[in-house]
Amino acid sequence: MLNHDKIKTVEELAEARESFRRQGKKVVHCHGVFDLLHIGHIRYFEQARQMGDLLIVTLTPDRFVDKGPHRPAFPENLRAEAIASLNCVDLVAINQWPTAEETLRLIRPDVYVKGSEFRNITDDVTGKIGREAAVVKEIGARLAFTDDIVFSSTTLINRYLSTLPDEMQQYLNLFRHRYTMDDLLRTVDRMSSLRVLVIGDTILDDYVFCAAIGTSSKDPALAVKYQSHDLFAGGVLAVANHVANFAETVQLVTVLGEKESHEDFIRSKLSRNITPYFLTQPDSPTLIKRRYVDGYTLNKLFEVYIMDDSGLPPDRNREVCGWLAENLPNYDLVIAADFGHGAVSREMVATLSARAPFLAINTQANAGNRGFHTVSRYPRADFVCIAEHEIRLELRDLKGDIHLMMEEVQNRIGCDLMVVTRGRKGCAVRTKDGDVIELPSFTEKVVDRIGAGDAFLSVSSLAAALGVEPEIVGFLGNVTGAIAVQILGNKKPVDRQELKKHIITFVK
Repeated sequence: MLNHDKIKTVEELAEARESFRRQGKKVVHCHGVFDLLHIGHIRYFEQARQMGDLLIVTLTPDRFVDKGPHRPAFPENLRAEAIASLNCVDLVAINQWPTAEETLRLIRPDVYVKGSEFRNITDDVTGKIGREAAVVKEIGARLAFTDDIVFSSTTLINRYLSTLPDEMQQYLNLFRHRYTMDDLLRTVDRMSSLRVLVIGDTILDDYVFCAAIGTSSKDPALAVKYQSHDLFAGGVLAVANHVANFAETVQLVTVLGEKESHEDFIRSKLSRNITPYFLTQPDSPTLIKRRYVDGYTLNKLFEVYIMDDSGLPPDRNREVCGWLAENLPNYDLVIAADFGHGAVSREMVATLSARAPFLAINTQANAGNRGFHTVSRYPRADFVCIAEHEIRLELRDLKGDIHLMMEEVQNRIGCDLMVVTRGRKGCAVRTKDGDVIELPSFTEKVVDRIGAGDAFLSVSSLAAALGVEPEIVGFLGNVTGAIAVQILGNKKPVDRQELKKHIITFVK
């Protein structure tokens, strides 16, 4: 049989299986990505073939490969062709689903074979192998494992075929010597034990997509044609949703407007494990940042703020301060996502600084607070995560050495650990002992920078509260930020499995 004749659709495999069954032949099935065909794969297929009369191999299609950035290295048609070229393989198909579960039900092999690295099903961070094992039992097949040399396509690609920039690759080579993949994955898993309170400004990000059609004939104004719009839960809502994908219990404290509160929409966008404590600001709208966006390039044309940043009235301010004073000791970590729009008052800052067991803060500089909102409004913090332009605003220093600036800010507020995000330059991490670590950016594709800092803050704060190595704090923040910039607005939060897959891709 010619190699190309071996490549079938999944439906054709199911038909062929019935023919083999009538002939009394024992069918063996293997499934995987097989991105870089290597000697480990070949021996795996050869051993699997010895378990029956025919070997069928199915491949994960490109759109469902979840190995992280730049994967698969080889497209599905080439992966299929490479496997079809092996004499021990009888038939090949590109799968239609993310996992082999439905394929197993269609093909109903006698034996389903996995490599020896999957023998301990509990080690699979995705849970796919466990689900596939359940289907194997359901269809009355046998689950078997090969026992031979194991290579990792991810490791080989990282080592010999990496498409990462040289700076990033050099850093990752050194990072792998200092920390293991298990160190990082365990840190992510440990985040689930943290009890977290998140406080800050609710922001609804309204994206109005349009196309530029010219300038007004009477005024020098840009004219655009409306296309569509989308509303995202941003600000502290986005931070809470990110955190909720890692920590099991999250308390949210924020302010909504009395008129046009959008409370139903907001509640619908919060993760199930978030308990909201909504305070109401009288005669005010819930803050909306309306961005007019070019629908083709996704470039933002201009913004409109719908807000009242005067804050809560005194009686409600005292109410929340009292609530905070009573409840803060119940949490392991408090994250203040302070956008400077009035939700976090001076009295709340004082209460947070005095009573939070571990306080992580971000004070964002944006058009809505006009440079009056800086990190020193907090007299104390355990972890500070701000952008480079925000620390320069704090010190009114446009060109100063960033490391010296970090030292000065840490001394001002008694901060043990500080991260400054620097866009394409990555981030800098400084400890209370004066050690500074520079990490490169892991971002190569940017869809939207809105919300990336919030994602960085969320995961790095969780890591900092666990007391892990400062470099791991920066690394996890960088990886999370690299994922977030590929998401439009705050359409969805970064989740645990997604972060783990990226970690594996970078470090394995």
